[in-house]
Amino acid sequence: MDFNNIIFWLSNLGTLVFAISGFITAVNKKLDHFGAFVIAFVTGLGGGTLRDVLLNTDVAWIYDPINLYLVIIGVILAYFLKDRFSRLRKMLFLFDTIGISLFTIHGLQVAQKYDLNGFYLIIFGVITATFGGAIRDILCDEIPLIFRKEIYATACVAGAVAYLGFEAIGFSLVLKTILSCAIIIVIRTVAVIKNYSIPVLKEKV
Repeated sequence: MDFNNIIFWLSNLGTLVFAISGFITAVNKKLDHFGAFVIAFVTGLGGGTLRDVLLNTDVAWIYDPINLYLVIIGVILAYFLKDRFSRLRKMLFLFDTIGISLFTIHGLQVAQKYDLNGFYLIIFGVITATFGGAIRDILCDEIPLIFRKEIYATACVAGAVAYLGFEAIGFSLVLKTILSCAIIIVIRTVAVIKNYSIPVLKEKV
């Protein structure tokens, strides 16, 4: 499968599921319709926008409006299913987890076009995956999940490292993409189920 096609579908699916995640969060916060759309928009496109700005390239959703259309589709889907989604916290977790897995690998693949070394590829993968959610949390008056003790960005780092490892071994584009996304989903899911977390900083008494 063509490299650009992989990036295209990862970006589209990630934008859709993150927009749904953002809208559900807005519903839980009892925001109005406009506020919910804004939250869906920044959740779906915020991380990719920051990535593109840092890479000094065209912002994807501006020159390719399909990303904006996907946010609108995600909002419509979430709106008509909001009662069901709002009662199911697991649904929000599912969309968020799928979103970070897709965006991590998508962001890394985009950054690879600029001949960056592995460290920066991982950073751009994590930025793409987590900063839309961070903006969402800030606007919803929450401490961004990336800064809390949950295994979140750490899962993205693990998936990005795995992707580069699979690439070094010689795995096909499709296989290394699927396996890396699966690793992120598994790590995040197991951490939540088992209540694994990163130790928090505490003041000395």
